[in-house]
Amino acid sequence: MTSRTIHPDRHQLSLPLERLLLAEPLAADAVEMDVVIVGGGPSGLACAIELARLVRDDAAKGGALGELQIAVVDKAAAPGEHCLSGAVINPRSLLELFPELTVPDLPFREPVTGEAVYLLTEGRSLRIPTPPTMHNDGFHTASICELVRWLTERAEELGVNIFPGFPVDALMIDGELVRGIRTTPSGLDVDGKPQSDYEPPTEIGARVTVLAEGTRGMLSQAWLEWQKVGSANPQIFALGVKEVWRLGQPLDRVIHTMGWPVPNDAFGGSFLYPLGQGQAALGLVVGLDYRQSSVDVHELLQRLKLHPLFRPFLEGGELLEWGAKTIPEGGFYALPECRTGDGLLIVGDAAGFVDVPSLKGIHYAIQSGIYAARAIFAALQHDDVGASSLGMYDRLVDDSYIVSDLHRTRNMRLAFRDGFYHGALKAGLMTVTGGRFPGGQIVGEPDADVPREVVDGEPFVPDGTLTLSKVDAVFRSGNATRDTIPSHLLVGPDITPEVAEFYAHMCPAGVYEREGDGLRVNPTNCVDCKATDSLGPRWTPRERGSGPRYRLM
Repeated sequence: MTSRTIHPDRHQLSLPLERLLLAEPLAADAVEMDVVIVGGGPSGLACAIELARLVRDDAAKGGALGELQIAVVDKAAAPGEHCLSGAVINPRSLLELFPELTVPDLPFREPVTGEAVYLLTEGRSLRIPTPPTMHNDGFHTASICELVRWLTERAEELGVNIFPGFPVDALMIDGELVRGIRTTPSGLDVDGKPQSDYEPPTEIGARVTVLAEGTRGMLSQAWLEWQKVGSANPQIFALGVKEVWRLGQPLDRVIHTMGWPVPNDAFGGSFLYPLGQGQAALGLVVGLDYRQSSVDVHELLQRLKLHPLFRPFLEGGELLEWGAKTIPEGGFYALPECRTGDGLLIVGDAAGFVDVPSLKGIHYAIQSGIYAARAIFAALQHDDVGASSLGMYDRLVDDSYIVSDLHRTRNMRLAFRDGFYHGALKAGLMTVTGGRFPGGQIVGEPDADVPREVVDGEPFVPDGTLTLSKVDAVFRSGNATRDTIPSHLLVGPDITPEVAEFYAHMCPAGVYEREGDGLRVNPTNCVDCKATDSLGPRWTPRERGSGPRYRLM
């Protein structure tokens, strides 16, 4: 490789296991729960609701288990404020979670009544047949924020303890057993010293801890590394940048695109989903294994809005909200060999339950939460929360449509590492053969191990109306981070000017800037998308209420 190539892995720190896994006795004033769920998204709330119902029904039948204390802790200041997704949802798992309800009872925006897929060039669009994996008949568009708020209400009705505003710093361990969690302190200044509003961390002890942290969960990563739990392929990720608009003209179908503005040697595409009430979700997703250092997903989305396919929908409309997050894309071969240990389970995006070819993950997350609850309930009935007992969860997942769906599309995502057109041909053959082509496993590598060619980006000046800067985007996310908190980002060694420029393009929120030959970090801009946690500086939790405050995403 020439000197004009960046190797992200050489500039990334290792996971700080010593601060994420604490082999200490629980504090005397620790809050005691039977089950603590880290993450108040769809998977964590589904787990809490199903478990609470099982306990309630068991008590009604005279069961011996008795009342359980179930807690859901989440880093957002209020339920749903850190949740972001497309989203077109398959209602299957919600109907299993709420068998007494029908689809009209669920908190969806509107049914999918039409769909179109386009191949884009810079100035034109060619409608192509919808790939079989992307058909959305019977599915519904939704706001994940609204879904999470609705699920939170259902959980509270069942007596679940909901604790928003409690990011989690560490797992409390005793030998191989996970005993609970320690939350993040708040009220520290930039130097880490307590201020007048300082609140120390809280420890929550639990017989079972469920990690429902979402994409690139720090505790999930730490536990998997500590327990040496591998996978056939490493997990890989994409970055999605999304906006919610009040449209200038009606939209009557779900739209997906491939091609421009995503480089031909990268994987990605866009979506425009009607949300009812004259609103729509517009987004662009790009795999983080792209090959050029100047790829900037936020900027690519701004360029996309000027395309003749999208511009007519947006002109005369209003941008309501902006957000960003990473998405696990490794699929079947990147699933951890086990998702359970002594006193612990991993669910949802934290375990990688996303099917990229169908663009679906929400119903898998909810289903995994349901299965986790059933395994926890059975384990507590037998008074055994060891890995072998909680392993019922792994068996339920492995025998379910979650894994069978991912197995059917097992090589499709990595097929695109040879470029868009070669990948599309291979993906078509994989579809018609039910995943049997090409036989065997396409071997992957971590995103940070992919070298990046140093390429100068094309200048882009937003107009402030249809297109916006990263600073304006962060404002549209509702970011509420205090300016004087300690930095939560751990920057690695030897940050060259080229690496600083790479980070600046990678981050959609303007957290990183090249300043001369150095790197300037603006941690308060962070919206917790976790992109740099995959390719550069490590993300760690910060004080309660920090980050975005999504309402419509």
